[in-house]
Amino acid sequence: MPSPERPPGGSPAARWAPGRPAWLPGPHHPSVRVIVDNDFAGDPDDLFQLAHHLLSPSVDLRAVISSHLAPGDGFDPGPHAAANGARRVRELADVMGVDLDDLLVVGTEDALVDERTPQPSPGVDVIVAEALREDTTAPLFVVCGGGLTEIASAYLVEPSIADRLTVVWIGGPEDPELADAPPGAPVLEYNLGIDVTAGRVLLASPVPLWQVPRDAYRQCLVSDAELRARVAPAGPLGAYLYREIVTLQDRLVEYLGGRRETYALGDQPLVLATALQSAFEPDASSSSWVRRRAPRLGPDGGFVADPDGREIRVLTRVDTRLMFEDMFLKLAEHAVWATREAGAAETDV
Repeated sequence: MPSPERPPGGSPAARWAPGRPAWLPGPHHPSVRVIVDNDFAGDPDDLFQLAHHLLSPSVDLRAVISSHLAPGDGFDPGPHAAANGARRVRELADVMGVDLDDLLVVGTEDALVDERTPQPSPGVDVIVAEALREDTTAPLFVVCGGGLTEIASAYLVEPSIADRLTVVWIGGPEDPELADAPPGAPVLEYNLGIDVTAGRVLLASPVPLWQVPRDAYRQCLVSDAELRARVAPAGPLGAYLYREIVTLQDRLVEYLGGRRETYALGDQPLVLATALQSAFEPDASSSSWVRRRAPRLGPDGGFVADPDGREIRVLTRVDTRLMFEDMFLKLAEHAVWATREAGAAETDV
């Protein structure tokens, strides 16, 4: 796929590689492996999540999978949402000055047709290959900010990966014993609705699952004032990310009946759960989790309690202070480097 035109706002002249931020003293010793799987043609919160992961030196980023949306989605109705999402990732990489050419893959454009048949894709291949590696003991996290087609397909292709990785998923409705659904919310939660069949496969599988349900990811609010003060001034990257949110907010004014002063960056817990773990007894220890029996999915996509379900981990309280302060400060560090590199490039001309 050809690279898109460079977005407005400029881009740092130098390039750097994921896991080796040029502005931080080396050597770097990442502690976790991460495969990012997100619907990058959708809500721009996924761009914030990917940028944050890329700016985190504890992460050995193994792949970025651009996955599909549901057919007819308002962000991208298809049928090329995964490919279009990859273009947005390339835009982000260009603004950041980071080289993602060897890591970015396009997932399937289609949901599962049943609970036994995987959808083949380069994303599935990279998940299986990374999970089966024998040359590293670093924990592997597959972080999913959208649908579950890729990871469900990978499990169907190679069930032995179940004890070799952990899935962190932004999605699914509230557990009625833990939280109420928001006013007027549909039974079928947005990310689960991208591929309900894949959700059934994952919930029924033995793959370790850390779920960030709707009531948890809705805690991840930033205000317009925070975005103006902490994101927009943070160099070309901050300006790009801020512009993505403002553009969407402008489109939503009529639909929402006015403009709200907050936006949910609901994919950021994927960073909190992986890059920002505690140093000793590594875990996402600053947030609150509970162990629950995995539910079944009803005909409408709603959760149905299953006393015989396997155990999963469910996030109930998000440490938004650590998560967002870390993001704001890393954006600022990147901005200093980008400004310095741009100045050096002008001097050399």
